[in-house]
Amino acid sequence: MDTSQVVEEPFPAKSKVASGPIDGIPTEASVLHFSDKILLTLSQEGRLSQWIQVPLSAPSSASVDMALANPNLLPMSHLTPKTLLGGGGEERESLAQLYAVQIASHIARRDSEERRTLVVGLGLKTLKPDREAFFDVLELIQKVL
Repeated sequence: MDTSQVVEEPFPAKSKVASGPIDGIPTEASVLHFSDKILLTLSQEGRLSQWIQVPLSAPSSASVDMALANPNLLPMSHLTPKTLLGGGGEERESLAQLYAVQIASHIARRDSEERRTLVVGLGLKTLKPDREAFFDVLELIQKVL
């Protein structure tokens, strides 16, 4: 493992939990900060059905893009999600990867030195390409990050 992607974290791992509605459904968000990964979950009714990882480290050519990135809502172009478990069809998988990249972009914009891998566990009852649900997700994850 590349030691530049490891951050000294205290034991036990720092964690935070928050809850709020996503698309009108009560949702729990949690985050655990490990030395090599950040684990973030969004769960409705106790479910976790998709797991996606997004490395926050960028190849050197992407560093220029990161420096020029503005704090808008577009995901950063150097972030590449990979579905680890679950799927639920092409549309659901694509939307889940979009959510994961958006969360990773938020973390990378907040801390440009962050190099750990983000692992996102999603357990949303329905994933819709809906603006309101998307902003509900972003609002809730900001409470735990």
